[in-house]
Amino acid sequence: MTPEELTKILEAHKLWLESLGTKGRMADLRDAELIGADLRGANLKHAYLTGAKLRSCDLRGADLREAKLRGASLNYASLIGADLREADFRQANLKFADFRSADLRRATLVGASLAKANFRQARLSGAHLNGADLTEVDLGGARLTQARLCGANLNDANLGKFTLRGADLSDADLSGAILADGWKIVREDER
Repeated sequence: MTPEELTKILEAHKLWLESLGTKGRMADLRDAELIGADLRGANLKHAYLTGAKLRSCDLRGADLREAKLRGASLNYASLIGADLREADFRQANLKFADFRSADLRRATLVGASLAKANFRQARLSGAHLNGADLTEVDLGGARLTQARLCGANLNDANLGKFTLRGADLSDADLSGAILADGWKIVREDER
């Protein structure tokens, strides 16, 4: 997809949002090749991005509320300060993605690959992370109130000073996770 084509889609989507669907057109970027695209501050609320290739994209400050990103590839993407409330990231590849200060409240990340992602100061309250791979993620200062992490892999994750009130960690693997003040959960084979 050319930058010009993308600009036209974004403009039509903006008009669609502003007119409450009476003008323009909702962005349909399913399976689109957008590797390395500059989408800083883009308004992609409700957009279809299922299966899109967004590797290394700059989505800082973007509005992706309720966007459909199932199976999308966002590894190495910058989502700093992005609004991702209620976005659907099921089965998405988000390895090494930067979510610092992003708002992921009530987002669905079931089965997502989030290894080595940065969630410092992110809001994940009510997020669904069941079965997600959170190996070596940084959750320092993140808020996970009422989050669902059933069966999630948190091996070697940095959990320093995060809020976990009411979260469900049933069957989650916390082996090697680092807690606040340097406390570490020792793996069974290290005892």
